[in-house]
Amino acid sequence: MDKVNLEEKFGKFQDHWHPRIVGELNGQQVKLAKFKGDFIWHKHEEEDEMFFVVKGTFTMQFRDKTVEVKENEFLIVPKGVEHRPSAKEEVQVMLFEPATTLHTGNQKSELSRDQLEFI
Repeated sequence: MDKVNLEEKFGKFQDHWHPRIVGELNGQQVKLAKFKGDFIWHKHEEEDEMFFVVKGTFTMQFRDKTVEVKENEFLIVPKGVEHRPSAKEEVQVMLFEPATTLHTGNQKSELSRDQLEFI
């Protein structure tokens, strides 16, 4: 039952698109990631994802629209919906998703990680 300082945790890594786990509850994981540039198009067949912007702004691209998500806002992407996050400048994001969620979803790429680091 330790508190988590987000600024401290974000300071532990510099790379983009590689989430780190900072907490777990009820089969869900709380992850932190830094976004910059374009991610890959992907979807999650069985899991919803929540993206909460701690610092900065990013856009979530869908096949039929784009949604801008700003600091202190969040977006839930329902399971089965193809999406691609994109950020012109670095953004700090907290993710809430089931522990089974692979961050590249149904796509394998050089960004895919089978095991995420717990920080």
